[in-house]
Amino acid sequence: MTVKLTAYLVMDGNAQEAIHFYEKALDAQVLFTQSFGEMPANPDFPLPEDAKGRIGHAMLQVGESSLMFSDTFPGQTVQKGDNVTICITSKDKEKSQKFYNALKDGGQVIMELQETHFSPSYGQVKDKFGVTFQIFTEGASMN
Repeated sequence: MTVKLTAYLVMDGNAQEAIHFYEKALDAQVLFTQSFGEMPANPDFPLPEDAKGRIGHAMLQVGESSLMFSDTFPGQTVQKGDNVTICITSKDKEKSQKFYNALKDGGQVIMELQETHFSPSYGQVKDKFGVTFQIFTEGASMN
């Protein structure tokens, strides 16, 4: 089974600028970008107008590695040191659950592990050392 760790950069409204910068600085190739406005709407959480143009998710290929990005929602702050997280990617929901359970022990759950429009099992946790992890499961059950 393959498990990947990827750096994930959270920006404060300037992810698109950062993507262009790293694309040139690191000879990176943009693999994917999607704004919050391009994501499926959720009637329970209406999207503020000023969030629609911000990056909801992007991925760059840098050599044999990936670099992921997103913006915060307007009004959310980015704490220096918390703007770089580690994304753990697996194709196995059980393995993702195991990682999630182990990392939350003594830590803080940011987002419960759950099905989303982009992953059959996704969550976020800050471990007991203050390191934030995103647990992302790849899978065919994505909408």
